[in-house]
Amino acid sequence: MTVHQKNLTPKEIVVYLDRYVISQKEAKKTIAVALRNRWRRMQLSPEMQKEVMPKNILMIGSTGVGKTEIARRLSSMMRLPFVKVEASKFTEVGFVGRDVESMIRDLALTSLRLVREEENEKNQGKIEAYIENKIIEKLLPPLPEGVSEQKKLDYDRAFVQMQERLGRGELDHLRIEVDIPAAQIDFVGANVPPEMASVQESIIKVIGTMDKKKKKEVTVKEAKKILEAEASETLLDEEKLKDKAIQKIEEGGMVFIDEIDKIAVPSTSTSRQDPSKEGVQRDLLPIVEGSTVNTKIGTVRTDHILFIAAGAFHLSKPSDLIPELQGRFPLRVELEALDEETLYRILTEPANSLIRQYQALLAVEGVTLSFEESALRLIAKYSALANEKTEDIGARRLHTIMEKILDEISYDADERSGDSVNVDDRLVNEKLEKIVESEDATRYIL
Repeated sequence: MTVHQKNLTPKEIVVYLDRYVISQKEAKKTIAVALRNRWRRMQLSPEMQKEVMPKNILMIGSTGVGKTEIARRLSSMMRLPFVKVEASKFTEVGFVGRDVESMIRDLALTSLRLVREEENEKNQGKIEAYIENKIIEKLLPPLPEGVSEQKKLDYDRAFVQMQERLGRGELDHLRIEVDIPAAQIDFVGANVPPEMASVQESIIKVIGTMDKKKKKEVTVKEAKKILEAEASETLLDEEKLKDKAIQKIEEGGMVFIDEIDKIAVPSTSTSRQDPSKEGVQRDLLPIVEGSTVNTKIGTVRTDHILFIAAGAFHLSKPSDLIPELQGRFPLRVELEALDEETLYRILTEPANSLIRQYQALLAVEGVTLSFEESALRLIAKYSALANEKTEDIGARRLHTIMEKILDEISYDADERSGDSVNVDDRLVNEKLEKIVESEDATRYIL
């Protein structure tokens, strides 16, 4: 299946997600349908498009069960602007801190970066030709006017030869002088209100004109990287990029709001320790409903951005959110807790599984790492036990346990080049048995 396709069917989306996220079929199906509906909407008449609103999703489940991973993988697969934010980091308007509109400003910058990457890919040939010409101009200065035809022919021949040598990397060691941009001063953070940001940007422009570029001697290899940014800036229209970035957000942007349960006020709570929680919810409401936000790249409408909220809801429940906000997340999906069998599958099946990651990391040092089937089963068993005894952190427990098992092997890897290391039951038990038996040791070590 081709990644970065825009019109995948829900089944194709789920098949792709199955390569990276084990279990959680209902959550995958819900998000796959929500994404497919966005593509369907774009096939409608402009009048009907305005009427069809995205069905935002509320994902309920403990940490480490795959909520963020599902959303992140989808945005990566479909090349959509995506940001993950934590609701608990926001403060009500009037308080010092991060305001809710900053998530859309972050999304705008992400979208601009995506669009720039896509345009660079489309214009790769032009960019390479620009870099090539700039470097050859430095190595082979242009001929003065009025030279003979023979000298022009010799120059053209030398130019072609240099192009070939440059392509083969034979000139990478030579040193040339290039213009490099002066250090960019960027102190316009996502927390700064747009009015203040425009003032700051004006100051930056004034400062920038004082020293736009400086010359530096670098190798041809280094010059290629420096000139790539210059080529992109010269060949691409920045205003068109911003317009495309805004369109990309408004048609396909995704915002993942994690820890939304942390801004819910439990109905059983007698003391309102943080009165700004409900205020954050009320600030969030217009963004999710659809409003206009001023960003660095222009004005963004949030009407058709897909919002996915997630939370464990251990101390509160979805109904503790203000009714208006609840209504803006019509799709609810509960993610399953991870049992021993699921943890084993997470360890072994995904394309980016932990065992493959550790094998690749140690292969860098020349160490061949292998795992016995029974040892993997034991790792899953100890992970499930640790989750039962202490806070359930889902698949993240596997990371902790694998580090504990492989710590000495990783530490000595530079001295063990050419060795083969087999992880068996004995090694797993030796590292974990005593820790998991003691609840206190489990709590502090795993």
